[in-house]
Amino acid sequence: MKYTVGVAAMKISGDPGDVIVTHALGSCLGIAVHDPDAGVGGILHVMMPKSSINPEKAERNPFMFVDTGVPAFFQCLYAAGVVKARLVVKVAGGASAQVGASDRFEIGKRNMTMLKKLLWKNDVFMAADDVGGSGARTMYLEIGSGRTWLSSSGVERDL
Repeated sequence: MKYTVGVAAMKISGDPGDVIVTHALGSCLGIAVHDPDAGVGGILHVMMPKSSINPEKAERNPFMFVDTGVPAFFQCLYAAGVVKARLVVKVAGGASAQVGASDRFEIGKRNMTMLKKLLWKNDVFMAADDVGGSGARTMYLEIGSGRTWLSSSGVERDL
């Protein structure tokens, strides 16, 4: 089955035939996590670094923000049988929102900074990333194999 993750959402699966995909990763981050032994993985699509800009929205949907969405996503992964020591984490997105102009807000860069702080604080390491630049990406995760790949401007590549 193929599942699509929208903005400020996540999907976790333990079915080896499933593929999870998230589209339009510009300044947003797509965070793919897979545990090869448990055969469980998922994708989170977050859009903003800090929930303090709108605590009410964060309470309604923690997956909108890196600082609330990542911990909530990992708790769901652990509940599904994922073990922290076996995690394979891959990240894409974090692009500049302003092509050819000054990106005053640097949302993509700030998203990645917040994610790195959270992962470091919790002794979780990224296996791969494709962040920055100015192009949008689509991220895929195949649950059975853990294969993670990106599509951008019609070109696919493994992450």
